[in-house]
This record gives sequence, structure tokens and C-alpha cells, in this order.
Amino acid sequence: MPERSLAAPALAPNVFIGRQPIYDRELRVIGYELLYRGGEGNRAGEIDGDRATSQVLVNAFLEIGLERLVGDRLAFINLTRAFLTAFPELGLPRERVVLEVLEDIEVDEEVVAAVRGLSRKGYRIALDDFIFHERLRPLVDLADIIKIDVLALSAEALAEHVARLRHPRRRLLAEKVEDQAMFRRCRELGFDYFQGYFFCRPEVVKGRRPPPNRMAVLRLLAELQDPWTTAERLEALVGADAALGYRLVRLVNSPWFGLRTRVDSLRRAIVVLGTRQLRALASVLAMARIEGKPSELMTLALVRARMCELLAARSGRADPQAAFTAGLFSVLDALLDQPMDELLEELPLADEVAAALARREGPVGAILDCVLRYEHAEWERACCPGLRPEAVRDAYLEALDWAREVQRAVGVA
Repeated sequence: MPERSLAAPALAPNVFIGRQPIYDRELRVIGYELLYRGGEGNRAGEIDGDRATSQVLVNAFLEIGLERLVGDRLAFINLTRAFLTAFPELGLPRERVVLEVLEDIEVDEEVVAAVRGLSRKGYRIALDDFIFHERLRPLVDLADIIKIDVLALSAEALAEHVARLRHPRRRLLAEKVEDQAMFRRCRELGFDYFQGYFFCRPEVVKGRRPPPNRMAVLRLLAELQDPWTTAERLEALVGADAALGYRLVRLVNSPWFGLRTRVDSLRRAIVVLGTRQLRALASVLAMARIEGKPSELMTLALVRARMCELLAARSGRADPQAAFTAGLFSVLDALLDQPMDELLEELPLADEVAAALARREGPVGAILDCVLRYEHAEWERACCPGLRPEAVRDAYLEALDWAREVQRAVGVA
């Protein structure tokens, strides 16, 4: 992949930031909750909360930039009591942010007045990890979004909460939705938004064959990954699919690659990029064509792939191309709704890539494990041998940039 990238922001070494997508009922991403850590060896919830909130605001909007973190979606930001009641004017774009009132804030007249003031200024208000008590009614009446931890309530209590809190001007958000069954149940109950890792887990049903579209993609990926595929075979393989060939040439000619001369054919693209890089790009485009899955899953694949590649190159501990492939294919089970071990039997992957995907083993596996832990905000365990922690964070931010630019270039966002 090309090395061109936006410069990493000049962040303090012990500041880490990530994001988790929030979906609507059609699995479109409407925003991201910003995840952060502002102290060495601590999660955001284990350090002084006001300092953590201050850092996420300052870092996200003044240093990193809203566009880099959430694009044109909403940014959900946690506020603690002290920060809420003395909310500074940082020039936050009111139409782009949702301010979350944390569940451990003691609700009194001062807090209610602060929330009311922010609401009147045009900010959207969300109540985090909400469990209803009558004393919280003043906040409920001010809230635009109420987030409910679906794992904290029984099925009966969850249904009661939805019935009690539903209102035409208010949206209900299901938190910690961890599988497809829970997503369907919450949607049936009437939730509007959904947050959790359900979208990147496969829904495997014994005896059910994947749709033809997905099987065709799997066959194409298998041929693309065949180490014996020649440049001529690769050209014929991609050229046989007019849409794939068009998108690939379009991507190679995008500003992101910065080529001085225009590439007007697949053969020329192979000469310019080489078979390994062209194989990787064709795999990206093939996976992006899988139907019936949220587009965020492809975004996740691209971020993982690029972050793995950057960490491998900068640490010198693994082959960057193998690391890219492992990151890209780490979502295949969710895209195709098949167990990873079955997919690995059908794909002729290099041993180091297969070991990384199956068991997180080997140098590539260690890098993939680091990327997945960073993604889940396990920053104290997101370690890459040979690199400092802030290098992992910077690779993540650069991967966000790269994924967004690739999707723009080929129109698959």
C-alpha cells in the first residue's frame, strides 16, 4: 500500500483515543462514541474523570480533528459532573456532537440546570447506561437519546424500560449488543440505535449455505490469494469482472496513490504496483461487494489491514503484506457468516497469515492481536514489540485516514 498519509497529530505519549460505531435500525452508522485514555496504565474510567473528559475534548477537536475521528457522523462524548456543570466554550460544533451524562453522576438541581442549559444552547443530550428511577425524571424529560445497557436488565425489565421511556422526540439506544440475536430482539422492542460488537461477529446457522454473491467473492479471494497466480492469470482473473477491473484502475489513479502518469489498463496497473499489491487491492474491492452487511464492517477491515501493515513495517517484526492480509481477512467470518476455521480451509493463505487468523500465533498474529486490543480500547494490552505505545496509537489514526480515503476513491463508503 502507498506510504502517503496525513501527519499524525502531536499528542502526548500517554493519550490514547479510539471509537465505537453506533448504528440505526438499517445498520447505517449515525455516529461514534469516542473512547479514550489519558493516563499511563489506566482506562478512562479508572482515572480522574474530569481530566479524562477534558483530554478527549481537547485532543479530539483541537489536536486530532473531528473529521479524522468521525468523518461526517456524530461524536458521542462522555461528560462528568464537574465538566458538565462548568462546561467550557471550546467551540464544539453543536450539530455534530452528542453530550453523554454518565450514569454515576449524582442528579441534583445543579446537574439538571446544567443539562437544561446545554440543551437550550442546541446540544443533543444522551443519558448513559440508564436505569430508570423516578428521581431521574427531570433528566429524562431533557434527553434526546437514552442509552440502555441491555446486559444489565432482564428481558422483562428491558421491555418495561422501552415502554416507559419511548417518546416521539426521544431515541432509545441499546448498548452492549453483542450478537445478531440480541440486535434483532432490541430492534423488535423498538430501539432506534444500537452499539456493541454484534456487527463483527458471524451469524452461523448449520446447514445454511451462504448466498451466491458471498460464495462468488470467496472463490475470487481464493484465486487472488493463490501464491502460484501469475501476473497474466491475475490480469485475466480481475479483467473477467468488468466492475472489479474498473474500480481497481479507478483506485490506482486516485490522488491517494499520487502516480505521475495515468494508469489506463490492468496490465499497466500490475507493472506499476506489482502483483502482491494489486492482489491486495483486488481483495479489498471484492470484499466490499458483499451484500447484506453494514458498510462499517468494510471500514473496520480496511482500518485493521492498514494498521497491521504499518505496525509490521515500523517494527520490522513481520512481513507488512502478510500483516495487511491478516488484518483485511480478520472480518471474513462476519462478512460471510462462516466460521474462520472453515474459511481457512478454502483460502490458500500463507502459513503465517493462517496462523494469525486462527490462533493469533507468530509475528503476524502478535500484530493482529495488538490491533484488535487497541480497537476494543484495551490500550494497556495493545503492545507491539519494538514500538512504543504512542506509535500504536499513531498507526491507528493513520489507518483511519487511509481507510476513509480508499473508500472515497472507489465509492464503497
